[in-house]
Amino acid sequence: MAYKITEDCISCGACEPECPNTAISEGETIYVIDPSKCTECVGSHASSKCAEICPVDSCVPDPAHVETREQLLEKWKKLHPGETSAVT
Repeated sequence: MAYKITEDCISCGACEPECPNTAISEGETIYVIDPSKCTECVGSHASSKCAEICPVDSCVPDPAHVETREQLLEKWKKLHPGETSAVT
């Protein structure tokens, strides 16, 4: 499932450069994650970097966008054509 950023976000921006899919951007008041680009870092990292780096734990799984690991890897492949997954 894609991640989302909760209202607890302090807009520090730490998560944005960590996203290998450029799914995170600055919203009106807090940072936001584009679920069509979020792969939970599947394909790039062993764990979700935004959740690891967030100082207030506002990067959480989004139950509105449930996907299997296989679906996330397929999404990653479409976002990174020609690249080989570092982590499967």
